Amino acid sequence: ADEGMASTEARRECETEGCSRDAKLQCPTCIKLGIQGSYFCSQECFKGSWTSHKLLHKKAKEDKHQTEAKNCMEKDTNTDPWLGYRYTGKLRPHYPLNTKTRLHFHVTFPAYAVVHPTGMSESEQFLKGTSQIKILSPEDIEGMRVVCKLAREVLDIAALMVKPGVTTEEIDHAVHLACVARKCYPSPLNYYNFPKSCCTSVNEVICHGIPDRRALQDGDILNVDITVYHNGFHGDLNETFFVGEVEEGAKRLVQTTYECLMQAIDSVKPGVRYRELGNIIQKHAQANGFSVVRSYCGHGIHRLFHTAPNVPHYAKNKAVGVMKPGHVFTIEPMICEAGGWQDETWPDGWTAVTRDGKRSAQFEHTLLVTETGCEVLTRRLEDNGRAHFLAQM
Repeated sequence: ADEGMASTEARRECETEGCSRDAKLQCPTCIKLGIQGSYFCSQECFKGSWTSHKLLHKKAKEDKHQTEAKNCMEKDTNTDPWLGYRYTGKLRPHYPLNTKTRLHFHVTFPAYAVVHPTGMSESEQFLKGTSQIKILSPEDIEGMRVVCKLAREVLDIAALMVKPGVTTEEIDHAVHLACVARKCYPSPLNYYNFPKSCCTSVNEVICHGIPDRRALQDGDILNVDITVYHNGFHGDLNETFFVGEVEEGAKRLVQTTYECLMQAIDSVKPGVRYRELGNIIQKHAQANGFSVVRSYCGHGIHRLFHTAPNVPHYAKNKAVGVMKPGHVFTIEPMICEAGGWQDETWPDGWTAVTRDGKRSAQFEHTLLVTETGCEVLTRRLEDNGRAHFLAQM
């Protein structure tokens, strides 16, 4: 308490019962919580009043939670766009979407953002079906290092916003501004007509969730998937976050998903077949009682958002290709709670959800195969990418 007591020049009367001396010290917790008053003449009076005084802190916290809940309810007004649709879980879309996005002309756009009316990537379509994996030049590798570092910065900004009462649309807006500030284009925006700058996938949403007006609720899990485009290259990563207090089952799912990614990364080196990654991931997921999504996979990435190789996350897959130095690709396992791994897509054409309505989690990194192993291009430079997730546990 000695270090925390804050002084003030205002002349106040001590609030300890029976003491009327001048008070120049204020409770630091009250300052933090915005409680008016709470002045004391000395440390002794403050400590002597602590039993009754701390009740003010409890009430202020309860009032704050009630206000957040009220704001959450106000934001939660919903116009369901697909009346009669049978949802698999409790989550619902919250429309109308805010689709007014300001494009900044000092940012370089990928062709699909401004050329094709459907957002189709003609360069990706041209190479569709090919299994040839590009080996990047040293110059291209440096371009990937830069864009992946920027993508990491943007995701870390989004992570700071994750808390009850915040809408995924507010997170998306912050992501868009963070991209523009770094002279990046948010790769998902208008990619095959995707309407937002990032993907936000809550609870039973496996991937490709569209940010909307739903406020995050205490106990949710939220995946934020970021891809940015800078100087001709895309960088891609995602993480799953806890919203407020999360139950143990959700924590175990998220922990296992993270471990699936990291165990797969540990195996990446020249000569390894891409199909082997799915064996590693499914083995660990099943050992913990979880299942692996099969409809979506990791992918090659560089000047194209999605390209060869395809990287399935389930066992006994038929992925083509062997890792070589200069390959760049993502691993992004989607792991579901006990039950089926099957998915379906909402009528928006994007939001993939578990068919049984149970939760799903995901983590993703962009990787460069080196001569001896791999470089995690989207890692946090100071801690190899582990600290933020582990801090949640």
